[in-house]
Amino acid sequence: MAASQGWLTFRDVAIDFSREEWECLHTAERKLYVDVMLENYRNLCSLGLAVSKPDLVIFLERMKEAWDVKRKKTVSIHPGGFKPDPAKVQTQ
Repeated sequence: MAASQGWLTFRDVAIDFSREEWECLHTAERKLYVDVMLENYRNLCSLGLAVSKPDLVIFLERMKEAWDVKRKKTVSIHPGGFKPDPAKVQTQ
């Protein structure tokens, strides 16, 4: 990179969606976006190029935590909550 262009910043690699665009994304696409943006930030940090944590990164980390909590609750309820219907179970 030429010295006149300055250092690479998170804004240089971040993708912004409008509310309308965001609402058009499927859940998997939203999760992918969050993962990629957080990875971009971590990569900049590892290169020593991130001076401070952008508000977008803080927001995305909170969003990811909320998804992780929701996923864990869903997984923990399902296995123990399944009971076969006795009328449909065949006995030998």
